[in-house]
Amino acid sequence: MRRGRARAPLPSYAGKIRDRDAAVAAVRAWQRDGKTVVFTNGCFDLLHRGHVRYMDAARALGDTLVVGVNTDASVRAVKGAGRPIVPAAERAEVLAALAAVDLVVLFDEPDPDALITALQPDVLVKGADWAPDQIIGREVVEGRGGAVKSIPLTPGASTSDLIARILERHRPR
Repeated sequence: MRRGRARAPLPSYAGKIRDRDAAVAAVRAWQRDGKTVVFTNGCFDLLHRGHVRYMDAARALGDTLVVGVNTDASVRAVKGAGRPIVPAAERAEVLAALAAVDLVVLFDEPDPDALITALQPDVLVKGADWAPDQIIGREVVEGRGGAVKSIPLTPGASTSDLIARILERHRPR
């Protein structure tokens, strides 16, 4: 009998995290089966109730929900040197654990345009803080007859607010 550390089994949701090629294959299979594929994306640095409500609302717009997650380099390019706080693999795992999420795929570009073009989702979802004409991927989705939807944000729930609250409460006095 071997002694030492036992490896923890992979969580049941680990299979929801896919590379780009596997994500494209999954989306095509769902679409062949007549399912409506919803896509959204973001950094999701510190998951909070606003994110959970957003995922539930996005999932309600179709049969499957695919979430694109910025890699660490991509987050730094978009948010600055102090971000992300949580590494990409951990952010992907937490999102994959949500019941509303069917698939998570990381992307390294500063925006999701190439990923959306590859996936060809039926519905593209962003938070209502994005002006409709500023939603990246809109032309791709609408060009194939899909829909672009905005979901209202949860008041008082944002990663930036959460970071500010943590810093305020733990600032040396």
